[in-house]
Amino acid sequence: MPLPKLATRYLTTADVAERYRTAASTVRYWRHIGYGPKGVKVGRRVLYTEASLALFEQQLEDGSAA
Repeated sequence: MPLPKLATRYLTTADVAERYRTAASTVRYWRHIGYGPKGVKVGRRVLYTEASLALFEQQLEDGSAA
């Protein structure tokens, strides 16, 4: 029996920057220092799932984003 496909939307660094109203370089810096949503490297690109953004936003609300 095949596994069901999960619909996952991936966002680029530019998409994430637009969502948080900041520059793409800021999102790259966050990734460098270990802050912000977790990205997945695919080739030369870093992609972010909406779930990782939701988790990051929840951590911001809880005051535990680091």
